[in-house]
Amino acid sequence: MTTNASVTLTSTTLELQHEIEQFLFHEAALADEHAYKAWQALWATELLYWVPCNADQIDPSKQVSLIFDDRPRLEERLYRLGTKHAHSQNPRSRLSRVVSNVRLLGFDPASGGEVSSRFNLTEARADRITVWAGRQHHVLERHGDTWLMREKRVYLVNNDSLMGNMTFVI
Repeated sequence: MTTNASVTLTSTTLELQHEIEQFLFHEAALADEHAYKAWQALWATELLYWVPCNADQIDPSKQVSLIFDDRPRLEERLYRLGTKHAHSQNPRSRLSRVVSNVRLLGFDPASGGEVSSRFNLTEARADRITVWAGRQHHVLERHGDTWLMREKRVYLVNNDSLMGNMTFVI
């Protein structure tokens, strides 16, 4: 057992850390591959998918967000992205993201909790390369032997800057 000022690492906590990291890596791979049905299956029934703009701590009911989806809105977004009528994704973006700095926050292995991580996402589309970077905040729930996302909040480092077209799942 290794101890520092804030975290006690045991084989159980390391196994849980690995399990959650693998979940986040899988989620990122599905998003990068535009596997929308499989990505949608990672969500709990009640959900929040939120990407604020202009500041991290806004009230999304009173201020503009890049994305502020509940289940019906997310299903509609994924349906549109999955059709040939998503003109903003013609040609489709090629995506590659790296997820790192995964931290479990008040996490219960039996029920779930909060996870913080960082990401860098490279998008190639129409001969342009765009780098999206930021931090993610997930709320995961245990459902049987798997995890589901109840919340995903994405805080882009440049959310107060002029941005291009982001018509994919971030």
